Amino acid sequence: MILYCATGNPGKLREFRSAARAPWEIEALPNLTGIPAPRETGTSFEENAIQKARYYAQWAGEVPIFAEDSGLEVDALDDAPGVYSARFAGPGANDASNNQLLLDRLQDAAGRRARYVAVIALILPGDAPRTFRGVVDGEILREPRGSGGFGYDPLFFYPPFGATFAEVSAERKLTVSHRGRAVERMMDFLSDC
Repeated sequence: MILYCATGNPGKLREFRSAARAPWEIEALPNLTGIPAPRETGTSFEENAIQKARYYAQWAGEVPIFAEDSGLEVDALDDAPGVYSARFAGPGANDASNNQLLLDRLQDAAGRRARYVAVIALILPGDAPRTFRGVVDGEILREPRGSGGFGYDPLFFYPPFGATFAEVSAERKLTVSHRGRAVERMMDFLSDC
């Protein structure tokens, strides 16, 4: 059974596909690159995920679709960058510029506790959106480590692994990641449908 995903981020799509369980197969929404992206105006991950899922559902036909919003919350920055994680350093920001701004803002901070948050909004045809949240706690290092992952992974240290998310395999990361936990909750829900 096909489940459409509304993301143009190849790293996220790989993680979603790896976390899917039979009988579900996750595919990118066809022609996604030709659809103008919606504005994200929500003040929470839930609001943005629901906005995106509702928007892209009009192109999904009778196939279930989900959208996700995720980001990093840092205690010392009053939970910033939060919903602005992907564009923390401004329009057109990339991972390197976002990571550098995070390090700059945390330069004098003593506490570096942080969490990754992911919220998936799922729309089954004819049904209201349902959301699934995943969270993983860690801390922000003073310099990047590792070459894997994406986003803030080189700075996000996960104590039980003794490593950043960029230093572990994608498979190992998915076992504890915010996105993996959110997908797991969605898969549990779908298996009960």
